[in-house]
Amino acid sequence: MAGSTNAFKMAQQQFDHVADLLGLDQQVREMLRWPMREYHLRIPVRMDDGNTRVFEGFRIQHNNVRGPNKGGIRFHAAETADTVRALAMWMTWKCAVADIPLGGGKGGIVLDPATLSVGEKERLCRTYIRSLWRVVGPRQDVPAPDVGTTPQMMGWMMDEYSKIVGQYTPGVITGKPVGGGGSLGRTEATGFGVTYTIREAMEHLGIDPKKSVAAIQGFGNVAQYAAIGFIETLGGKVICVSYWDREDRKAYTVSKADGIDPHFLMSITDQYGSINKEKAKAGGYVIEDGDAWISKKADVLIPSALEGQINAESVKLIHESVKILAEGANGPTTPEADEVLKERGIFVIPDFLCNAGGVTVSYFEGVQNDMNFYWTKQEVLEKLDGKMTQAFKGVLDMALKQKVYMRDAAYMVAIHRVVKAMELRGWI
Repeated sequence: MAGSTNAFKMAQQQFDHVADLLGLDQQVREMLRWPMREYHLRIPVRMDDGNTRVFEGFRIQHNNVRGPNKGGIRFHAAETADTVRALAMWMTWKCAVADIPLGGGKGGIVLDPATLSVGEKERLCRTYIRSLWRVVGPRQDVPAPDVGTTPQMMGWMMDEYSKIVGQYTPGVITGKPVGGGGSLGRTEATGFGVTYTIREAMEHLGIDPKKSVAAIQGFGNVAQYAAIGFIETLGGKVICVSYWDREDRKAYTVSKADGIDPHFLMSITDQYGSINKEKAKAGGYVIEDGDAWISKKADVLIPSALEGQINAESVKLIHESVKILAEGANGPTTPEADEVLKERGIFVIPDFLCNAGGVTVSYFEGVQNDMNFYWTKQEVLEKLDGKMTQAFKGVLDMALKQKVYMRDAAYMVAIHRVVKAMELRGWI
């Protein structure tokens, strides 16, 4: 159900719409519609068979007026410069809406990481950093893991940077393994953050979390912990998740009417989020078409896969029972679908608010690296809950005050903060 929408055009369209509402100057728009810097790389890597393969890679820095650029590195076969541009732009808004002193950036390499050996992945990670070390760093641009990358890969990248600059520099990258400069709570951060915003939305709408049902798209890190949080923190029920099957090259939905057990499903899921179908069936799960998640009778839909999944066509499949759409993924809803969601009165928690938990704990990780003092998991998650709750309330207040859609309100809060910082620094 991947949309054919160009992610960067979509990001610009969303920005232009709110820029019109805010009456932004043309000069300010020109500075914010495009990334400030882009690095397009050719990355040669010696493969296990002795041959050299050249990979295409990117690091794109959208805006750093509020602090160093911040954003993940994605290893994905369908990666493009426009996808990375869009994600970098959304990171600027995400850090601003969460009120974190960081800017927006994003990286990517065009490949399916499952096709590489461990040694090849390590050499690719180290060569990527050797190509970029002059333009990343704790006070310049701080990468992190994203789709297709892991804490171990971040550890290799941090190690390579530290070797090049001649000193241990854990703050160059976040999402590192615990024990290697990483923060407790980082694994759960994005998914739990999604749960905290859902809790606040339910309180606003007068919905009882314990009687609520959710359907989730995806079963990577965000979806796994959103499911755990929804069940264990909110007391609700999750009836399905979906995943991409690497062998069949197609998506499936795994469902159970009386509620899934995310811990069981995680125990039969490989490192790339593919669930073992036979073991799932043996555990009483039903295997359905990949698009089935969106039409389930549920109170909450949580798209936690890739961009453009809820588009002009798929939005028609959403069940009439759905009251909340919580965007665990970046850019899952196209502008055309947004119009339908508005008409139907579905409460949307926009992506760069909903999934800001990851970057929030990445920020906490950088703070701990700077102090060389590390917090307990409970401290991290309490601070995360406080930040996410504060961010949600700020956006909701804006939506109610200005009588606008939640996505527009989130953009208003974020753009206002970025423009204010540009004024204070004398950029405009």
